[in-house]
Amino acid sequence: MTSEHEQTVHRYLDGFRSSDHETILSCLTADVVWQIHGVRTTRGKTEFDDEIENPAFEGSPELSVDRTIEAGDVVVVTGVGTGHHRENGRFRFAYNDIFTFRGELIAQVDSYLVPLS
Repeated sequence: MTSEHEQTVHRYLDGFRSSDHETILSCLTADVVWQIHGVRTTRGKTEFDDEIENPAFEGSPELSVDRTIEAGDVVVVTGVGTGHHRENGRFRFAYNDIFTFRGELIAQVDSYLVPLS
C-alpha cells in the first residue's frame, strides 16, 4: 500500500516529467527548501518555481524511479534520469532525492546527482 507521502512524491516527480509547475508547487510548503548538494539551494516557492525550468536546460527531464523508501516524515527516492543541457547536450545521471514532509506537504528536498557516462 502506498502512503499519502509517497503519492505526493510521485505526483511531484510526474510534475517534473512534464514541467507542470502547478502540480509541483501544489506538493510544497510555502517556505520549502531545495538543496541540490554541491550546486545550489533555493528557498521558498518563488525560487523553487524558477528552478523547475532552469534556463540552462531544455525540455523536461526523463526520470525513472528504482526505489522508494519511507520512514516517518521522510521519503527517499533513487533512480536515473536524462536531461538536455543547452550548451553540453544530452546527459544521464543517477539521483537520490530525500523529501522531508511537514504535515501533508514537502518542506525540504535534498537532491544528490551523479553524472553517468
